[in-house]
Amino acid sequence: MSRSAHPAGPRHADVLPEGHYSAPPADLNVLDRKVWAQTVTRGADGVVSVGGIDVNRLAEEFGTPAYILDEADFRARARAWRTAFGTDADVFYAGKAFLSRAVVRWLNEEGLNLDVCSGGELATALSAGMPADRIAFHGNNKSVAEITRAVEAGVGRIVLDSFQEIVRVAHVAQSLGKRQKVQIRITVGVEAHTHEFIATAHEDQKFGIPLAGGQAAEAVRRALQLDGLELIGIHSHIGSQIFDMSGFEVAAHRVVGLLKAIRDEHGVELPEIDLGGGLGIAYTSDDDPREPHEIAKALTEIVGRECEAARLRTPRISVEPGRAVVGPTAFTLYEVGTVKPLEGLRTYVSVDGGMSDNIRTALYDAEYSVALVSRTSDAAPMLVRVVGKHCESGDIVVKDAFLPADLAPGDLIALPATGAYCRSMASNYNHVLRPPVIAVKDGEARVIVRRETEDDLLRLDVG
Repeated sequence: MSRSAHPAGPRHADVLPEGHYSAPPADLNVLDRKVWAQTVTRGADGVVSVGGIDVNRLAEEFGTPAYILDEADFRARARAWRTAFGTDADVFYAGKAFLSRAVVRWLNEEGLNLDVCSGGELATALSAGMPADRIAFHGNNKSVAEITRAVEAGVGRIVLDSFQEIVRVAHVAQSLGKRQKVQIRITVGVEAHTHEFIATAHEDQKFGIPLAGGQAAEAVRRALQLDGLELIGIHSHIGSQIFDMSGFEVAAHRVVGLLKAIRDEHGVELPEIDLGGGLGIAYTSDDDPREPHEIAKALTEIVGRECEAARLRTPRISVEPGRAVVGPTAFTLYEVGTVKPLEGLRTYVSVDGGMSDNIRTALYDAEYSVALVSRTSDAAPMLVRVVGKHCESGDIVVKDAFLPADLAPGDLIALPATGAYCRSMASNYNHVLRPPVIAVKDGEARVIVRRETEDDLLRLDVG
């Protein structure tokens, strides 16, 4: 069916079933500015545009599904974080959120540093010209080959995640005749108010060295004794998609307490602390994220206050806002394939993607907004579940949302705030091809990550 044909679709029952959804908005045609990138607008013809290009044109030129990234929005958010923290702090974009060579170049041009956590991310950063001394290398199980590549390249810091890694990095650095700058990642016992799988500062998880029981203090002793290491600071990360600053306050108090203990035992005041990232973004109208300048002010005041109480010089602060930079800048564009009403329940809307391009709903029970973007509609709202094309009952893209009751095959719908972790975590489940990333700016669109082809799949299959 062509996108110009829109027969009346199934209407929902007058009485909605119980669920965890919000009431339908007064007008489904109005875009919630909180969840869409800055240049996204709906035109007089009802078609949504980004960067001056409408989605119908993008779908025709690049196909669906596709990640559509607003480059101007990305750059503006990067600048906002850089400006908010000024020259006395460092902002490391967390590459795990989404990384490509184009993104690396944008970060470099906008003055942000880069946090990588694998050999592949490091290779991408170096190939796109990011200065090695502005790269931090994370990870809970870095291989000797990855460590060697990082030390040889001259990365600005390696974040040590275990006692074994302290020795491993020191050995590699000494064998190369270098002294590598490092931080030690500690877990501070803070329970961030977030999903269990993305909370990272409680003791019972794989990241970091626990502050409790003196393990972090012992890690510091060992790092200070090794000639191949230059210990420059302590790293802490309490989780992801966090709106409440109280967790950072507790974390900063405990990190500064460790800095004071290091000063008292070793006569050394470490010059840096990294408070990680995890700042939340708006996926739905219920989310209320803070602006970068508010976060910068709160964090610097917290650290300054704690250091003053401990009679320490205030260290240089680092933060790692990956999701908060790229998450809001992109949306995923889908074409509707089938519309299946289930009387008294909801209507299932199947799209041409699914859990292979957005695993977050299945993995974290993540919530998203969704909108009809190829036209407007005066039809009543119907409760829908947007699902993918995969052979999996858990292949859910949006669990509960409202779309117009005349939604039909061929319509284009879009999920905002999919810039972070969707392409990074994409898979080839069912041998589905991963979508492209299309950057749009000032009326021009270009592919920055191309769509996979069947040749790409078969090239790896050597059997």
